[in-house]
Amino acid sequence: MAQDLTVLGLESSCDDTAAAVVRRGAGGRGTILSDVVLRQDALHAAFGGVVPEIAARAHAEKIDLAVRQALAEAGLALRDCDAIAVTAGPGLIGGVLAGVMCAKGLAAASGLPLIGVNHLAGHALTPRLTDGLAFPYLMLLVSGGHCQFLRVEGPDAFTRLGGTIDDAPGEAFDKVARLLALPQPGGPAVEACAMTAEAPLRLPRPLLDRPGCDMSFSGLKTAVLRARDAAVSNHGGLPRAVRANICAGFQDAVRDVLAEKSRRALARAPVTAFAVAGGVAANGVLRAALRDVARAAGVPFVAPPLALCTDNAAMIAWAGAERLVLGHRDDLTLAARPRWPLDEGATPMLGSGKRGAKA
Repeated sequence: MAQDLTVLGLESSCDDTAAAVVRRGAGGRGTILSDVVLRQDALHAAFGGVVPEIAARAHAEKIDLAVRQALAEAGLALRDCDAIAVTAGPGLIGGVLAGVMCAKGLAAASGLPLIGVNHLAGHALTPRLTDGLAFPYLMLLVSGGHCQFLRVEGPDAFTRLGGTIDDAPGEAFDKVARLLALPQPGGPAVEACAMTAEAPLRLPRPLLDRPGCDMSFSGLKTAVLRARDAAVSNHGGLPRAVRANICAGFQDAVRDVLAEKSRRALARAPVTAFAVAGGVAANGVLRAALRDVARAAGVPFVAPPLALCTDNAAMIAWAGAERLVLGHRDDLTLAARPRWPLDEGATPMLGSGKRGAKA
């Protein structure tokens, strides 16, 4: 299939309702024609995290509005598209279902091909959209619900080299923010607080004493809890300076773990580049450390623009286009999946965070 392809993408796996239109040129180059994200932060702010029922209802109410806006911004009608791609998992099942049902309705009404996309594949293939990376490359997918090293060998060929056995880093950032009475989402709040630290607290670096690329962040969160309780006991509260030092210590520990595990993953097999994606990739301290790791390994470092690190539909549209080129299509029996590992042959990750057993 060597012609231009224009794909409408839908994403609703967590708390962002998104639609986008992406064009894949005959030579494989990607162009984002529109990228609409309707955020739900205000709906969940009072609860300290995403409430699945609230998120699902908001997706059902807004997904068609996001599609309409994405088509309008692209200057296209639905009939001008070549396919409809939608996140079919993994994610909060109510939200995933809202997107899948909307996509099915659009496909049935228009006669366009329907393509179910793994949300993680969307992140993993984003460097192909933004930078045209050649296979195979190493991808560190680091977000609120997932953290894993993937050798990306094709649009539907992924080998997992390691991952978190419990909390994902973004999940840990959120929990640490709650422990320290910082606002949500926790990643930006912890990063901003850490910038004012004068003496970062030394915290554990979990699993660095064990071989391999697996990670753990649950114990690090517990160490923060103990540090907070000690500070409250000693000071009768949590002084601003102490909070900043705890945030910086936590961020430094996550940075060191991700950097060392990245070195090990890069040593496993030759790759064309080291790429990072997912919401936690927006953290400047972590991104700088990973860039240094890539430089030391002698491979290019690729990090998508910040807007494409968090959940978005452009990555879903692009992944759909890549799958369409390979001849993949789904029908109206496409099902929403709460769990969907990219590497189907890998042993399931142990442990369970707030989003359940890791894919």
